Amino acid sequence: MGNTGVYIELEDGIIKKTNYEVLTLAGGGGREISSVLFTDEPEKYGQDLKKYGVKTIIGVTGTEGLGYNAEVYAGCLARIVKDNDFSVLLGTCSARGRDLFPRIAARFEAPLVNDCLDLDFAQSIAVKPMYAGKVIARVKVKGDRQFFTLRPNVVEISATDTADNPVITTVDAVETSPVLKVKDIVKSVARTIDLTEADIIVSGGRGIKSRENFDLLQDLARVLGAAVGASRAAVDAGYATQDMQVGQTGKVVNPKLYIACGISGAIQHLAGMKTSRIIVAVNKDPDAPIFQKADYGIVGDLFEVVPLLKQELLKVMKEH
Repeated sequence: MGNTGVYIELEDGIIKKTNYEVLTLAGGGGREISSVLFTDEPEKYGQDLKKYGVKTIIGVTGTEGLGYNAEVYAGCLARIVKDNDFSVLLGTCSARGRDLFPRIAARFEAPLVNDCLDLDFAQSIAVKPMYAGKVIARVKVKGDRQFFTLRPNVVEISATDTADNPVITTVDAVETSPVLKVKDIVKSVARTIDLTEADIIVSGGRGIKSRENFDLLQDLARVLGAAVGASRAAVDAGYATQDMQVGQTGKVVNPKLYIACGISGAIQHLAGMKTSRIIVAVNKDPDAPIFQKADYGIVGDLFEVVPLLKQELLKVMKEH
């Protein structure tokens, strides 16, 4: 693999945590990497990106305040890939990454591997789950240009500070009349932590019984500094919003701790969270399939267990 570029995803002007994972992976082995950000002030990210071995920062100007537009972003990134002769472009397997990277790869008729767990740069091999996580595949990629997105929370972030400050350049956004026009973006009032980046997730299923009862999980999540997720059954029942859905048709998450409350453990839900490092299940049905995947299981009524769990955690925190 030759020149390597990393698309840095910003949220409210802040670099998302998973970008540092991508930079850690891309910069391993002493590879020189360039980063691309959509911002009018790329220089303010220089010292931060320097810590991860970034040699060049390319700022795309003229898009701030306009919001994310897939056509504009894809056009800009495709031009940057060509002008800088990137043989590899990496990004995060986020909602935006899954939308953006296929558009860029299609422009070059080049291979794209989404949701990677690891990359062997020397042999151009991507490691990724397939068939809802039932197998782990090693995908050999060929072509002068290659595109990859990395699953969040699979790489330990490690800084590789360089002596020299990155070279900062800017390019103007591609002038285009996109067919797609973003009229408004409505943010979830419930979400405080991105599910895909969260180290701890507390999720509720159909057993939560109502939207109001999700407050129990919100209270526990606040104590743990966790994000709140939901199963598809809970979302379909109107107990939670779609952006909270974890599973095959929702978000794939990989936290250090996943607490499943009132979730039976359908295969579609397990596909989205079974790579969690530790799984704790709370369910009053001792035969619920979730217990087969859980590291720790509590057979009991979640409306009794969750408040007790919160109280005990608060006690521990006070003691320390």
